[in-house]
Amino acid sequence: MGQTKSKSFVISKQSVWQAYQQVKASRGGCGIDQVSLEAFEGNLKDNLYKIWNRLSSGCYFPPPVRRVNIPKGDGSTRPLGIPTVADRIAQMVVKLDLEPRLEPIFHRWSYGYRPGRSALDAVEAARKHCWQRSWVLDLDIKGFFDSIDHELLMKAVRQHTDCRWHTLYIERWLEAPVQHADGCLEERTCGTPQGGVISPLLANLFLHYAFDVWMQRHWPDIWFERYADDIICHCEIEQQALKLRESIRERFLACGLTLHPIKTQIVYCRDNRRRKTYANTRFDFLGFEFRARTAIDRRGFCFTGFNPAISPSKVHGIRDRIREFMGSRQYCWSLSRLAQRLNLYIRGWWNYYGKFYRSELEYRVGRFLDARIMHWARRKYKRLRDSRRKAWLWLYRLRRTQPHLFAHWSSGWVGRAV
Repeated sequence: MGQTKSKSFVISKQSVWQAYQQVKASRGGCGIDQVSLEAFEGNLKDNLYKIWNRLSSGCYFPPPVRRVNIPKGDGSTRPLGIPTVADRIAQMVVKLDLEPRLEPIFHRWSYGYRPGRSALDAVEAARKHCWQRSWVLDLDIKGFFDSIDHELLMKAVRQHTDCRWHTLYIERWLEAPVQHADGCLEERTCGTPQGGVISPLLANLFLHYAFDVWMQRHWPDIWFERYADDIICHCEIEQQALKLRESIRERFLACGLTLHPIKTQIVYCRDNRRRKTYANTRFDFLGFEFRARTAIDRRGFCFTGFNPAISPSKVHGIRDRIREFMGSRQYCWSLSRLAQRLNLYIRGWWNYYGKFYRSELEYRVGRFLDARIMHWARRKYKRLRDSRRKAWLWLYRLRRTQPHLFAHWSSGWVGRAV
């Protein structure tokens, strides 16, 4: 379709359509207008035209962001901002146009929310670096997404784009208020909502200058991995890690950020070659716990290596999800329906957490899954209710006759249900 000459900005209708396709693929919940993606698609052509028309005219103003508090493993909550479907599409239009300009400048050790890079890539790099250096500085930024300085962020944005509609709408999104569950609005003077489509890109850009570029300039010999605001640095000796921590603390304060006083820690990478005793010898990174673990080399000899495996907090979270999926409401389901539903999640868990030290996942989660399947069967089938042994034999025969029924069975896990 041709563009209207009177529009303030040249934004193609095709870019709005592509943005909608991306948002549709990502799904997501309703914003403050309570309009779901399905309801939005009920009048798709007119809704997309309205977004294009307002963006092109310079009169698009984002609505408030719905605030939702997501529980964390430590008992605290993480504030999540959910824009409306239309606002997510508008953000995606700007993101798709701005991202190709920013991607080439990002650091090679920055992995978060970047095309062609994943969390597993960051974990793999961290594993190799831990083998080579004895100390890790595990950084935790307190309330990062809510602490980003708008003025510094916009300075970084203008460094890489002179497109007026980029900066105009980014400023409006940063200033959009937050609506809490009780309906009250909170004005924002700093931060970008965690959950917004463009927020990860803006967060990456902010930390690119606040951390990545600064590290290259002042600590060029330090290796690090950064996935958004999850950062670990690798040091040769403890004194170097202590000095680096204080230097980063000062740098972040100058950028309006604060290191968490408890969660930020210095860790000794203890293994077969490094056997000294220190208080901290483990840390979590992207859902994996790094610590000394028994491993077997190519010759079949056992040794102690510093390796990642699924963290205990993630194990507890997965077990809670399994209990939810296999509650009393599922006793009326057929076995095939239960397997079909569970496999959607099991494949994801095994593909991610099974990448490193899979035996830990299979032992902590695979065994629990088998126990819950057996628990489900004893309540569904009368012949199994009075005998745990009969239920275990039923599970054993099921695994023998249908080894691909549940996704974790085909992975090679052969442990006994307990």
